[in-house]
Amino acid sequence: MPKKDIHPEWNPETPVYCDGQLIMKVGSTKKVLNVDIWSGNHPFYTGSQKIIDTEGRVERFMRKYKMAQRQEEE
Repeated sequence: MPKKDIHPEWNPETPVYCDGQLIMKVGSTKKVLNVDIWSGNHPFYTGSQKIIDTEGRVERFMRKYKMAQRQEEE
């Protein structure tokens, strides 16, 4: 038997907010969750990811592993 009165209260419908907008409801021990990033605005999941090329590092990597040729062939 688990000990009584030592576990935090479980809230099955905790609202999750991002930039002041309600995103979803989840189960949590907190009453409200505020997040900065979630899958709806993260560049990896939205497809708006950009590679910042400083001093030609990305081009040099692509040439080194001949990745530019593979992308053109596909």
